[in-house]
Amino acid sequence: MDKKFSEMTPTELREIIATLKEKARKAEQLGILNEFAVYERKALLAQAYLLNPDDFKPGEIYRIENDPGMFFQIDYLKGVYAWGYRLGGNQYEEALPISMLTPVKGF
Repeated sequence: MDKKFSEMTPTELREIIATLKEKARKAEQLGILNEFAVYERKALLAQAYLLNPDDFKPGEIYRIENDPGMFFQIDYLKGVYAWGYRLGGNQYEEALPISMLTPVKGF
């Protein structure tokens, strides 16, 4: 990859996401879990650039993808990262790509 995700077109992002997911699948099949995790995380970050950060609101609570029962409250956004706290967690501030967050209705 010689381009940053932020410089890619939506078509390029979708292509790189497909490539990263395929690499992750192969790594998982081979049992190389650390490599699998890296490819999965890169794919999530690339997906964040396909989303509109304005759709995510500070103060609202979101479900964390692939982490059942975990919720995240956004304090602020910086680029495609949401900064905030996991509810019921250690209460330390962390940043998650917005692609990891799903709105919670009526929480």
